[in-house]
Amino acid sequence: MVPELEKATVRMKDPERVKNIISALRKDGVGKFQVISDFDMTLTRFGFNGRRCPTSYNIIDNSRVISEEGKKKLKDLLHHYYPIEIDPYRTMEDKLPLMIEWWTKAHDLLAQQKIKKIDIAQVVKESDVMLRDGFNILFDQLYQNKVPLFIFSAGVGDVLEEIIRQAGAFYPNVKVVSNYMDFDDSGVLRGFKEPLIHTYNKNNTVLKDTEYFQQLCSRTNILLLGDSMGDLSMADGVVDMENILRVGFLNDRVEEQRGKYLEAYDIVLEKDETLDVANGILRFVLAEKAQATQPTCP
Repeated sequence: MVPELEKATVRMKDPERVKNIISALRKDGVGKFQVISDFDMTLTRFGFNGRRCPTSYNIIDNSRVISEEGKKKLKDLLHHYYPIEIDPYRTMEDKLPLMIEWWTKAHDLLAQQKIKKIDIAQVVKESDVMLRDGFNILFDQLYQNKVPLFIFSAGVGDVLEEIIRQAGAFYPNVKVVSNYMDFDDSGVLRGFKEPLIHTYNKNNTVLKDTEYFQQLCSRTNILLLGDSMGDLSMADGVVDMENILRVGFLNDRVEEQRGKYLEAYDIVLEKDETLDVANGILRFVLAEKAQATQPTCP
């Protein structure tokens, strides 16, 4: 069915259930299908050659547009709050106010740096960011089959859009909801636009345009890609959802978090820096052309 599911990095609590969902996605056809994905550490790599790859925030934080003092303060925030974000023993309710605190402090610090809009493209170009192997295949498959891709990110929208653009994959079927920079008339950063999106509020409550999902009311079958517990709610805005296959990238503290991920995600990919599994599933699902015409919304 999907040979990529035999990879050593793949774990599933219930392989039979996964098989049934994938079969249903294919049977219902391309017209009922959409992909919802996180960006940082899901579409981008977590690491390369033993080194961590940057997130969209890291790209800015570690760049030449940030002062040395600013870099130190941002790094201090990361070292304080990141362990909280991935702590498997803390509840989401406990983490929520702390994530708001982290993102707010980081945004305030960035606003103090007077970052220029014109510098974003070059900062991305100079960074060590890496998209996962197979990124172009994934984006091309979706574009060619007219399948919507919704990227729901707690990162920096301006940066992640630039990453995709520089990879030559920012197609018309891609929609991004993220934290966007707010520049003044001179093109200098003065803050971030509302709403604030962090790891644990990626759901209906912050969707600027839930009409996006209303417009796609016939796209009731979902492939969801994420790397955190917060990503599981990204599809909450989908009206009358029928089938959803949740694929989770387990990048960090694998032994400690494995049980939780296997309970939450249908497929767990442990330290897998590729999009092989997602592409294999897409190849199988999109091969069924018989029902490719999108049904009409009621």
